[in-house]
Amino acid sequence: MTETMRAIEITKPGGPEVLQLVERPMPEPKHGQVVIRVAYAGVNRPDALQRAGMYAPPPTASDLPGLEASGEITAIGDGVSGLKVGDKVCALLPGGGYAEYVATAAAHCLPVPDGMSMKDAACLPETFFTVWSNVFMRGGLKAGELFLVHGGSSGIGTTAIQLGREFGARVFATAGTDTKCGACVKLGAEAAINYRDSDFVDVLKAEGGADLILDMVGGEYIPRNLQALAEDGRLVQIAFLGGAKVEVNFTTLMTRRLTMTGSTLRPQSDLAKARIAEQLREQVWPLLNAGKIAPVMDSEYDFENASEAHARMETSGHIGKIVLKVHG
Repeated sequence: MTETMRAIEITKPGGPEVLQLVERPMPEPKHGQVVIRVAYAGVNRPDALQRAGMYAPPPTASDLPGLEASGEITAIGDGVSGLKVGDKVCALLPGGGYAEYVATAAAHCLPVPDGMSMKDAACLPETFFTVWSNVFMRGGLKAGELFLVHGGSSGIGTTAIQLGREFGARVFATAGTDTKCGACVKLGAEAAINYRDSDFVDVLKAEGGADLILDMVGGEYIPRNLQALAEDGRLVQIAFLGGAKVEVNFTTLMTRRLTMTGSTLRPQSDLAKARIAEQLREQVWPLLNAGKIAPVMDSEYDFENASEAHARMETSGHIGKIVLKVHG
């Protein structure tokens, strides 16, 4: 194994052009970690925010972008059991996925589902960890409930629609074009609302309100989400693309017994992420193995063209996931 590897570095805060191919030292596994030879790396919105200087990695994480990858384990640290060199896995990463090799906690690795390509497997960890922890563990979605997914054609959205469908919810989604709305319905949404043409608040009120809303927009959507909730409804916030600060009338929350919550994945402890991984292994991986759900792929870019992948993401024209081919 060589002492250096190729990696994509954020040379300075800025646009996609600041991503540059560099040489970096090979990672070595610490206690409880494995090293993965990366086949494909997922490209996610937090990567673009980090590149722009708006989402700093945790102090102990790699400064390289990349929060998920698929590949083959090449080295194992002390204290690791249940995995071996040569195992093919997909993994949630603290950072560093835009590289030929990456180290991550062994407890954050999951097997590549039966019959799934490495390319598709790279799309699983970031979105499935995020959706499962927020929609089911935090939001408590139950069969028969009405579930509204904002940004239904995104990687998060396409995952949330499929999981909501499989666990018996009535899924509604919002998206910005008729094509994206059609993709949401094809995945199992009962209805998809083009937010440029219709008011999702009116649509949801006509259905009696949403029991759970998953939102990554924030800003002006927050008071509108509260209006769209049913009595005892829950709003789960996972991002603030439209702004993080807004005025909320808490009388509405109290009189209608609404719940507002949310989380971000990356700052959570290794133990918290390991608990999410275990629930995914038990409750979601059987669905993936059976082919009942699958990631939705938008596009693939060669490793050295990471800037083009970021530019694609920032057009918001994609449906589903974007990946970088590293060793694929």
